[in-house]
Amino acid sequence: MTTELLDQALVEEATKKSGLIWVAGPGHPARALWHVWHEGGVCLIGDGPGEQPLPGLTDGGTAEVTVRSKDKGGRLVSWSAKVVEPPARSEAWEAAVAELKGKRLNAPDGEAMTERWARECRVLRLEPTGATAPLPEGSLAEAPVPTPATTRRPIPAALPKLLRGKRRRG
Repeated sequence: MTTELLDQALVEEATKKSGLIWVAGPGHPARALWHVWHEGGVCLIGDGPGEQPLPGLTDGGTAEVTVRSKDKGGRLVSWSAKVVEPPARSEAWEAAVAELKGKRLNAPDGEAMTERWARECRVLRLEPTGATAPLPEGSLAEAPVPTPATTRRPIPAALPKLLRGKRRRG
């Protein structure tokens, strides 16, 4: 087997088994995205209300995909991809949506989500170009991407006393 075939097999198997991939578009930091591997490429849905953002990913553009191990979370492989955006309701779009629909968790609109996706979202396909990146030397840790989400506020001062009181009674 050639190195190219081994790289292709590694990309496919690692990406199929990973629940999340890290995708970086040109000029944008890598972002964790849920995905589905379908017919030799990654299918993504996003850029709509209630869906994941897909910054920097444009039809005909490129992306860098990093796949992590599902059990340990460490980097397995990084690969380059060509971004393809199939037209809504085309055969390629329908095939991708059929796969994505089965993996979408907690959809607010259930069976109507495919109609919403056609109206308001983008379906993208990331096709491997055959190039894998060598594993990096050292840590590539980065600060998290800014978000409007917040952490919990400090607990009220009286709460620990209230909780202790309940345990004594029980």
